[in-house]
Amino acid sequence: MRGGWVYILASERNGTIYTGVTANLAARSWQHRTQPKGFVKRYGVRLLVHAEEYPTIDEAIAREKAVKKWLRRWKLELIERDNPEWEDLYAHIIGA
Repeated sequence: MRGGWVYILASERNGTIYTGVTANLAARSWQHRTQPKGFVKRYGVRLLVHAEEYPTIDEAIAREKAVKKWLRRWKLELIERDNPEWEDLYAHIIGA
């Protein structure tokens, strides 16, 4: 079984946020940047500001569903706790 990632994208600090899940964070982040669709395209959500790795994709999906139900304030607190500068983590993910 493959692992998975839960991630949060933002348009800017304290801007619009998007929560997603994927088995390949680097590829999915690249896809959001180069071929945005739907919500991501409409709101310019492209900065990878939070990511959590899980041993299985099923655990990642369960976590994503839970986080999506959270209040916005809780999601912002999660980002601030782990990434207080709202740095774009994409370069770290691809190893640049």
